[in-house]
Amino acid sequence: MSLHEMLAKSSPRETLTAHLEATLAGAEALRRRIGRIKAVEPVIQDVFWIVVRLAALCHDAGKIPEGFQAMLRGRSRFWGERHEAVSLGFLPALLPDGPMRLWVATGVVTHHRPIEGGGRSLLRAYGRADEDEWRKRLPVPGNVADELTEWLSRTARRAGLPVRPDVPVGMDVTGAARQVFEQVVERWEPPASMEEGLAAVLVQGAVTLADHLSSAHGTLHSRQPLDGDFPRLLAARFAEKGHRLRPHQRQAGAADGHLLLRAPTGSGKTESGLLWASAQVAAIARAVGGTPRVFFTLPYLASINAMAVRLGELLGDGDLVGVMHSRAASYHLATAICPEDGDEERAEAAKKAVARAAATRLFQETVRVGTPYQLLRGALAGPAYASVLVDAANSVFVLDELHAYDPLRLGYILAMTRLWERLGGRVAVLSATLPESLADLFRDVLDGTIHQIDADASGAARRHRLRLRDRHLTDPETVAEIAGRLDGGESVLVVANNVADAQHVFAELSPRAETAYLLHSRFRRMDRAAIEDGIRRRFGVGRPRCGGLVVATQVVEVSLDVDFDCLFTSAAPLEALLQRFGRVNRVAERPAADVVVHAPAYGPRRKGGEDYADGVYPRLPVEMGWDILTRHDGEEVDEGEARVWLDEVYASDWGRGWRKAVGEHLTRFEDAFLTFAHPFAARDDLGERFDQLFDGTEAVLAQDRDAYEAALEQVDDVRAAGRLLAERYLIPMPYWAAPLTTWEKRLGVRVVEAEYDERLGLGEIHGPVAQVYQAGEVL
Repeated sequence: MSLHEMLAKSSPRETLTAHLEATLAGAEALRRRIGRIKAVEPVIQDVFWIVVRLAALCHDAGKIPEGFQAMLRGRSRFWGERHEAVSLGFLPALLPDGPMRLWVATGVVTHHRPIEGGGRSLLRAYGRADEDEWRKRLPVPGNVADELTEWLSRTARRAGLPVRPDVPVGMDVTGAARQVFEQVVERWEPPASMEEGLAAVLVQGAVTLADHLSSAHGTLHSRQPLDGDFPRLLAARFAEKGHRLRPHQRQAGAADGHLLLRAPTGSGKTESGLLWASAQVAAIARAVGGTPRVFFTLPYLASINAMAVRLGELLGDGDLVGVMHSRAASYHLATAICPEDGDEERAEAAKKAVARAAATRLFQETVRVGTPYQLLRGALAGPAYASVLVDAANSVFVLDELHAYDPLRLGYILAMTRLWERLGGRVAVLSATLPESLADLFRDVLDGTIHQIDADASGAARRHRLRLRDRHLTDPETVAEIAGRLDGGESVLVVANNVADAQHVFAELSPRAETAYLLHSRFRRMDRAAIEDGIRRRFGVGRPRCGGLVVATQVVEVSLDVDFDCLFTSAAPLEALLQRFGRVNRVAERPAADVVVHAPAYGPRRKGGEDYADGVYPRLPVEMGWDILTRHDGEEVDEGEARVWLDEVYASDWGRGWRKAVGEHLTRFEDAFLTFAHPFAARDDLGERFDQLFDGTEAVLAQDRDAYEAALEQVDDVRAAGRLLAERYLIPMPYWAAPLTTWEKRLGVRVVEAEYDERLGLGEIHGPVAQVYQAGEVL
């Protein structure tokens, strides 16, 4: 066979030279988008993108062996060798021995597998193989190798890349591959410095991403809609509604550097963050070129979906906004289908949703909304996640409503924030309840200029009147009090700390309400989507006022843009309570509305240990918050003073312990994930630990198993689309709850035998694990 008959992909079929050219083009598109990465310059000077482009051009050159080609053509099922090892053999013909060739070789050989560690490492495959074994296992057709070497040289020169002017003929590709492989192994065997390891991971990420773009025939958006014209666009939108930009919004838009913003719910905090982001986009582009990306992060999936819709409307095109979480395809499907759609329409919508989610995974959009934990995955590095890091370089990060009271996750986010700044990024923290201790932590980890802006709440209307009840939310007296509000035609929000309490209160009160919804995390996806849509339609901000009931858990704190007449809630940390208060009298159109806080039940969790409020929150911060609220029982809440309440909690002995714990978690995360001392060691164990911390699992009800299987098979030609249609039957569960389920290997899903109601959600689990779970227990 000749060179131009060589394949790189079998489905769809793509020639090797076409794929290599497309990958080179992908690397060039990345260079134009990301710009100059200053963090790598002490190690790799100004040749980072030259290295990436050369590695992209050569990364799959090793696919010419007969064994690989036979596999692509269906003549064999398995080759058993690694093409990237063979690809190394072409580099000596293009580049002289030296640091540049070693960096290019690093990008080539690491784009699929780790070098060391684990059963899939390249060292395990070839580390003990002598020259004879390399030649036996990796034979290269000489005529094609000569053709390819000449083609690589010609293509590189045409792209302006610095390769040898002369092209040797009759190169010993396999022998050269072994030699260069040993040089790469020797280079990365000793621990690398932070700068070296980071540069290495970024090279790996850029080459891998260019390869993925080429394979998917993807494109990168070249325009940032949050550009210099955005403030004018936003001001015009405000003017259409008779509003003007507020002082804190204008200040945010004028800031040059990092931002800490305190602004009450309903004061235009989101718009402040976007105005700030547009200014940073311009500043970064001036400094390093490229098209900076903007990441807007929120803690809950529902709030991410709502924010994606809101940004799409604001920017005039929802396709400009990427949704960056584990269920992004489900979000795109939900926005594309109608209840009356038949199977064919749903199947077509599923195909489009899968494609849209895949585009976001290839970092197509320049504005993305997601959880902070999707960005934290970049710390895992390796072929799967190094691309997340390189895409984060020279980017803008808006962190909305971080949960300060969770020291572990906060420590991890702070560690990653320091890395984002090192990579040329800028960070904003937006919060209605930003305690000074949290602001201090960001000041500690960020070296650049930090602007702190506090929205002026002195003349703001008092939206809430605080009422305390020294009884539990589930107490009969509480139920009777809420029922009286419902009988009076009010819209009532009830927030419980756990699913069991929420289900109990809903069962007691729903018969008394004109309309009632229960919202928590243990619903099938399709049921939760329908519930959230119903809540928005009836209780959304700007909707005509009408009575009704919503009982929810913490998922309502920042997830839905809703407005109620009054709130009944279990006590929780002050940040969480203030977020719950913000769902009531949202835009201060009415006199101060009642927010009624109830004493929680304290006790140890199932395995004993310290006490928790309703099994969820550590006792001490909840008790301190309760003591503070007691001093203001019956008063209208001054939202400026509420910040002082938070500072009192965090200035306590508990707060000092909290701060110490945050620092310890920050250090552990940096040591485990962000030193990059061995950038190409397998990180499978770290990936599993990460999943346990941030990712849950999901299960399908036993009674839905057949419907799940039928949905899987509904789209014959796009397997992922069938799986997406099936996902509507899944119920989220935490990672540690997997033993409550059984694994259905053929369908690739966990199955749980449990009672379930479309309005109540997951109930009692049956079968062999029933003794470890009671209906509604906190999962």
